[in-house]
Order: sequence, then C-alpha cells, then structure tokens
Amino acid sequence: MRALVTGATGFIGGNLVRELLNQGYQVRALVRQGSDRRNIQGLDIEVAFGDLCDRPSLDRAVDGCDVLFHVAAAYTFWARDPRVIYEANVRGTENILAAARDRGIKKVVYTSSESTIGTGNNCGLATEEGEVDPDKLPGDYKKSKCLAEKLTLKACHGGLPVVVVNPTVPIGRYDVKPTPTGRLVLDFLNGRMPAYVNTGLNVVDVEDVARGHILALERGRIGERYILGNRNLTLKEILAILEKITGIKASRLRIPVWLALGAAYADEFISGRVMRRVPRVPVAGVKAARSFRYFDCSKAVRELGFVQTPVEEAFDRAVRWFQQNGYVRR
Repeated sequence: MRALVTGATGFIGGNLVRELLNQGYQVRALVRQGSDRRNIQGLDIEVAFGDLCDRPSLDRAVDGCDVLFHVAAAYTFWARDPRVIYEANVRGTENILAAARDRGIKKVVYTSSESTIGTGNNCGLATEEGEVDPDKLPGDYKKSKCLAEKLTLKACHGGLPVVVVNPTVPIGRYDVKPTPTGRLVLDFLNGRMPAYVNTGLNVVDVEDVARGHILALERGRIGERYILGNRNLTLKEILAILEKITGIKASRLRIPVWLALGAAYADEFISGRVMRRVPRVPVAGVKAARSFRYFDCSKAVRELGFVQTPVEEAFDRAVRWFQQNGYVRR
C-alpha cells in the first residue's frame, strides 16, 4: 500500500515515515522545494515536490497513492505575518483534502492538535467530545488548527473517509526545527529556564504518536477524533524528570503567569519587531499556559489499541538526540 505523507520533514511526520517503512508501507513524501530534508535523508521513500498552496502539485503527489496522512502544519506560536499560518494550516488542508477526494483516496488520517479539544470549566479530564470556539483560542496557530479540523470534518460529512487524530505534546527524536515542545527540553539542557510557571500538559512519546496514526488508518472509525496522548504532568514535574535524566539542576523559582506574560510581550516587541528574529518567549505560548491541558486518552487505547510508552523514556531519547546532533552548548 502506498501512503502519501505531508509534513514528512517535520517532527511527527519524520517519525511517521520511519514507522510506515518499518510496517512495510510504500511512502511518498510531499516536500517543498528548498525545504530542510535532514529528517528523511537516506530513507527509502519517494519524494514528490509540491506545496499545499499549489493545487496542481498536490494532484500529482496524490495520484497513485492509496491513503493520505496529512501531517503538515505551520507549528509556531509566532509569525511576523500571521497570514502565513492560515495559508498553510487552513487553505493548505482544504487543498490537499480536495485533491484526495478527486483522486479517490481510500482513507485520510488528519493530524489535528490537542488545541481543538475543549477542556470545559470543571476539573475533569478533557475528552474527544469537548468543543472549542476558535475565536477564544490564544494565538494564530491554535485558531488555524481549529478551523482546519472543522473543515476536515465537514469534508468527511461530504463523503471523504477521514479519521482525525489529536496528538497532545509529543517528545522524542528527530525534532530538527525544533518544535515549541522540543524547545522546552532544549532550553532546559542549555540552562535557559531560570524559572517556570504553574501549568500542566499532557505528554506523549512521538514514536507512539507515529504508531497511533497507523492504528487510526487501520482501525479508526470514519469521522471520529482520537486523542493521542499519555501522561498529565505539571511543568514542575517535567523539569524534575529532566533533572533526573540529565543531572542538571532544575529551577525552583516559580513565577506568576502575569509576570511571564509581561516578559513575553517585551520579547515579542524587542526580538520580533526591533531585531527581526523569532522571539524565545511567544505571547501565545504563555497565554496557553494559563490553563491546565489535561486529557483522558482512553478512547485511543480502547478503540485503536494505542500503546503508551513511559514518558521518561521519551524525554531520555529527546535529550540524547539533541546532545548527539549538536543542539546542546558545551
């Protein structure tokens, strides 16, 4: 079976391509000209050059494939021009789904985000039933993913066979960019986390997420969402895990979110507008930290057979990969 993977050069996509090859799939990767291809270098795959905003290139990429994994997204909490995020995440999703429909793709697995899952106002764990209003989400990335998921489910109601997966916070190897989640680990390793805020998130091994995509293809019910996650942790608990793995002392200084938010606004102004570089502390990321994002991941375990590797192993692999690939200052 031939699978087309968008976003193959990214974090989840690179791990997904490897797992597909391990399980005997033929893989075609949609890659933009000039993009960083380190994540798929040397892999036995077919490369189709194209762009999510170039419909003819998508038609060519989809042609001859049986299934589609649409993983590609502009995963960033800050952009000088936010329209770039919506072009990639919303318009790009609309284009690739149209190409899949027109070329008769048998099944689509769409990689959404935990951001599209509503947590409600109580202290319970969020499930796939939770809905969110995109206008109330912090930042353009989260808003764009919510809009993209809605149009994906609309396409499913129109007859396109789609399963949606919602990864939480993936950790592990091949985070070449790195992503905002990988940046958390990297900042810890490089001594750039002098303080932390009181927040919580759900962490999952990125290799489990990759296998979860394939399980969604093989066992997932059309039109359903599946949270691919594992363990709910406070940021303080995450830092304690990293301290145990690395021997690096974690900060004991907890600061209020309002103080971190003020620093983020200052960083976006100085770094983003004055120095014309990506801010280290984006405002949207700090705003997201104002709420605990805890999830019940039992549906994927129950219906897909999703396996959850201990998150300590994922953090250990991430640390070693960053160290071995020159990301950590000596």
